[in-house]
Amino acid sequence: MSQITIERSHSLGLESVRQKTDQLAEKLTRDYGVACAWEGDTLKFTRSGVDGRIEVGEDRVRVLATLGMMFSMLSGQIEKEIERKLDKALAA
Repeated sequence: MSQITIERSHSLGLESVRQKTDQLAEKLTRDYGVACAWEGDTLKFTRSGVDGRIEVGEDRVRVLATLGMMFSMLSGQIEKEIERKLDKALAA
């Protein structure tokens, strides 16, 4: 198993970053079959081989993901893709 942690600062405010995270979750569900659910200010996501959460705050976002054995071999690529999608979501 492999762990991925990505943190980004932002100046969007909590409500705006929650909306952007919602849009990102919809895209992840559509593109990768990820199931997502909010628990407070944390969006939990899961699919076969991946479990994680996106913690949103007033001035930061943190993504934590645990990859199963099969995805662990691709952890570098997966981390770069998460960073790309997160940066794009926060900039939009």
